[in-house]
Amino acid sequence: MRIARFSIDGNVAFGVVEGDRPDELVLDIIKGIPFADFELSGTKVPLSKVRLLPPVLPNKVVAFGRNYAEHARELGNEVPDAPFAFFKPSTSVIGSGDDIQYPSFSEELHHEAELAVVIGRLCREVPRERVADVIFGYTCANDVTARDVQRREKQWARAKGFDTSCPLGPWVETDLDLARASDLTIQLTVNGEQRQLGRTSEMIHPIEDLIVNISEAMTLLPGDVILTGTPAGVGPLTVGDEVAVTIEGIGTLTNKVVKRG
Repeated sequence: MRIARFSIDGNVAFGVVEGDRPDELVLDIIKGIPFADFELSGTKVPLSKVRLLPPVLPNKVVAFGRNYAEHARELGNEVPDAPFAFFKPSTSVIGSGDDIQYPSFSEELHHEAELAVVIGRLCREVPRERVADVIFGYTCANDVTARDVQRREKQWARAKGFDTSCPLGPWVETDLDLARASDLTIQLTVNGEQRQLGRTSEMIHPIEDLIVNISEAMTLLPGDVILTGTPAGVGPLTVGDEVAVTIEGIGTLTNKVVKRG
């Protein structure tokens, strides 16, 4: 099912997205939170009447870089032998429809379309054969990057962790199994023009390896997000651009770039 987090009349809730046509989608409000057994309230609201929020509020976002060979090469980087992780803070997370604020300290902002894995249970040292058991679902992500800052600074904290640099959404799809999630079309457009197109099967290190790798080092909590890398085709964003990440079987995450106020 598709589980969204939203606000309406000043209240925040989770809901199951029902319907197929974009103009007819409705939310059946969930009683409680979706990371445990839950019931549907039967109270339904049109999706068009709510504001979508980030589908989860992660304690941490663990991102893996250079996990598609062609992307690594297009930036002149070597393909890593082992998963290469970095962090984006929770304050970087925004939802579909929220603005990406162009940071004042950068002159070269780039888009990076990614499949995001949402963790569903507390876990540590997850064996490869149990990875599917700890996954709640999948969503779309954009690892927005201040590329000039990334080149200039040895640490990526500012380049990839600034406010609004981690759009997630529009919802979490929980019905994808691990095998299906490992071979999905992922694409990104800017103002309707396609910039990135790839498949999650092109990952150097698959989803299982990424979760095994990071859970060896730290505990993952329900709602934590794993970014799995971006295919080739990353490129610049400018103020006024509308950028959309679409992943097969999940949906489309759309954000506009604005000048930081």
